[in-house]
Amino acid sequence: MAALRSLRAESRRAGQRASPRGQSGRLSTGAGRMALPWIVPLGLLGFWWLAIERQWVLPHQLPPPQQVLDTFAELLVRGELIQHVTATVGRLLTGYGLGAAPGILLGIMAGMSPPFRRLVDPTVQGVRAVPSLAWVPLFLLWFGIGEQARVLLIALGAFLPVYFNTVAGVGGVDRRLVEVGQAYGFGGGAILWRIVLPAALPGIFTGLRAGLSLGWMFVVAAELIAANNGLGFLLVEGQATMRPDRVLASLIAFAALGRLSDALLEEIERRVLHWRDTVATAEEEV
Repeated sequence: MAALRSLRAESRRAGQRASPRGQSGRLSTGAGRMALPWIVPLGLLGFWWLAIERQWVLPHQLPPPQQVLDTFAELLVRGELIQHVTATVGRLLTGYGLGAAPGILLGIMAGMSPPFRRLVDPTVQGVRAVPSLAWVPLFLLWFGIGEQARVLLIALGAFLPVYFNTVAGVGGVDRRLVEVGQAYGFGGGAILWRIVLPAALPGIFTGLRAGLSLGWMFVVAAELIAANNGLGFLLVEGQATMRPDRVLASLIAFAALGRLSDALLEEIERRVLHWRDTVATAEEEV
């Protein structure tokens, strides 16, 4: 693997020496890669502006972008947006931690032990089939209208994808690698830490990112439980007061925070799994 990567790097260097425009071509490729993610958002923004300009929608249904931007800036200057963001992020991090940790632990146990998987998997599959909002009345009855109900609801949302992807990642480890470890005298703990977990890490990280995404979705449902702060509360307040600009401002904040948190987790994944040599990593090296 290392030899192949070295040959590939040497081939790129040779190509750059042969072509005097290699450096400029690489720079243009980098600029294009940075611009590519902005094409769809800018296109949607242009369509939004065009819909207002041509009066395809009424302003009280979809306010113009400038009004939403002014509302966003006003919330930010008054400190209201920071207050709601802090409350939402705090709930998300707490619930995500409470859900992801048991998701990884039970996923490893279920992936390593088929009897344990047959014991717990049908129940978890049934829980996954229940819509998130359907848990709200039950959590209200069990935990009241306080912060505990909101955090545990987010934890439930984060647990499910982490568990399923961890089970798939551990269960998909090549059995021959385990047999090689046993041939070298590795015990059960050594096989788990030195063979199974490294091979399953890509699947585990996929589950962590999916759990984070679902956690953001569950935040909205959680903040419907008699919350008096948070972006979900801001969204519902905007709907109740007929302020679509506040609704859109909260949605934009949700989108920005969700993308930022996923990008941070993606960077952690890239650093932890730096040894991978896949199609995706080859594309990043170009």
